[in-house]
Amino acid sequence: MEEEICFSIHNSPFTLYLLSVLLTVIMSSIDFVFNSAFSVVQWAIVGVIIAVILLMLVRLALNYADLNPFNRSVLMVRRFSDPFINPVRRAIINFGFAPNIAPLVTILVTILVGWFALRLAASVLGMLRGVFISLQTGAFVAAIGWVLYGVLDVYALLIFIRIIFAWGGVSYSNRVMRFLVNATDPLLLPLRRMLPPLGPFDLSPIVAFIIIWLFKAAIAGTLL
Repeated sequence: MEEEICFSIHNSPFTLYLLSVLLTVIMSSIDFVFNSAFSVVQWAIVGVIIAVILLMLVRLALNYADLNPFNRSVLMVRRFSDPFINPVRRAIINFGFAPNIAPLVTILVTILVGWFALRLAASVLGMLRGVFISLQTGAFVAAIGWVLYGVLDVYALLIFIRIIFAWGGVSYSNRVMRFLVNATDPLLLPLRRMLPPLGPFDLSPIVAFIIIWLFKAAIAGTLL
């Protein structure tokens, strides 16, 4: 008799309703935490972009104001802006452009790098959110799927960043470029050996994107 009462309590509509409400509250809390985390990261990245843009505009204004180069304000602006401008200036000189456009190019590069950072943050946080929700609901297979999906998303982004850096003339001696090459070569090198280049164009990144897209579609259709 007691077992029947316990069974009826655990399976009563009111108990099921409470469980569904609790699950909804947990899901809402998880969404709030990850949305808040992404908002913080987004505002931080946007703040850095705005700061760099303002610094470059001040640098441009000082360049055209013909001020004393040894003025304290000029030296301070150069000290803060040179770490951003000098690598860009070397790259555009190699492409045959005038070095005085380096601040403007630095602004564009900063916006592009900020977009990459936002994409990376969205991929990582989206993966963590999916894993956390899956573990909360006991869907361990889905948690594995979210991990694989997130890793593939980040890997595709690394390949894309490597392509942009290569077009920008960033050499292997650069620490970031060296990391990108070491991280993406295990996939790109075998594809490059199998696929002959189409003139000056390397087809291996395109095929890599297609392979990653197929695996992501397969994971979304089977594990998630």
